[in-house]
Amino acid sequence: QVQLLESGGGLVQAGDSLRLSCAASGRAIIDYGMGWFRQAPGKEREFVAAISKTGRITYYGGLLRDRFTVSRLNAKNTVYLQMTKLNPEDTAVYSCAARYTEFDIVSQSDHEYAYWGQGTQVTVSS
Repeated sequence: QVQLLESGGGLVQAGDSLRLSCAASGRAIIDYGMGWFRQAPGKEREFVAAISKTGRITYYGGLLRDRFTVSRLNAKNTVYLQMTKLNPEDTAVYSCAARYTEFDIVSQSDHEYAYWGQGTQVTVSS
């Protein structure tokens, strides 16, 4: 099984950028489609972005494609989420998730991801 550890969160001002990292151990992430989700207090978990096994396909929730970029370096066993033009509505705990699959496709359904990191807090002040 794969273990996931997020890092890179913190407190930033509106308009700033952050890059989150998700370091995997125990398995090679080439076998896994990867996703990012976020959850703010009082809200449901929200899909942010997903990337297929090889990086061939990326997908974003809502209009986040304009500001967020998901990428992966399989040789480093790491997935990234580059976030720009952050605003207070982006404040949430961001979690990395892994989905074992034979196919180089993406999923936005949280129940399809079996492995999750502990989450990293992103707080955007105005």
